[in-house]
Amino acid sequence: MPGAEPHPAPADERDSGEADSDGTPAADAEPGVDAADEDEPTARDAVSAPGPDGRPRRTTRRFPLFTRDTARPEGGGRAAPRDAPAPARQWPILAVIGTVGLGLLLTALDLFKVGTLLIGVALLAGGVMRWMLPDVGMLAVRSRFTDLVTYGVLGVTIVLLAMMAQPNPLLEIPFLDDTLHFTIRT
Repeated sequence: MPGAEPHPAPADERDSGEADSDGTPAADAEPGVDAADEDEPTARDAVSAPGPDGRPRRTTRRFPLFTRDTARPEGGGRAAPRDAPAPARQWPILAVIGTVGLGLLLTALDLFKVGTLLIGVALLAGGVMRWMLPDVGMLAVRSRFTDLVTYGVLGVTIVLLAMMAQPNPLLEIPFLDDTLHFTIRT
């Protein structure tokens, strides 16, 4: 508007200019910064993505005290379309948990071998689903490789131990049997 006095710039904008009103460079002006770039935020050290105010945030190499978010594991998307109810979207983890729960129930009802075999088979089935299906929802915990190794090792170990359980074991491995008897005798 004609005749109106211009509003003074805030202190931080006045001080960050390239030159004072008399033409001498400002004390904190950076060499090589044009006056046209003055309205864009600048950072003098390590920066990250812009913050909520649009200015770059200063970052450090130290790990944060509190984790704000994490990346979804590979294959951790929904196992069913978005419009499906929540249980249908997470059917792989529900299948594994349900089978493990049934195995624990059978174990509690004095069917130890059948119950523990079912628990081991459920973990192996979880590993197979993690390997075969592109999206398994919450069954994906870490990378696909780590999940496969974890589900596989735990599943095979539980199945083998269930098959070797006394009395009348379904599987006899002499080396493990000798090791067990040696440790119990001494």
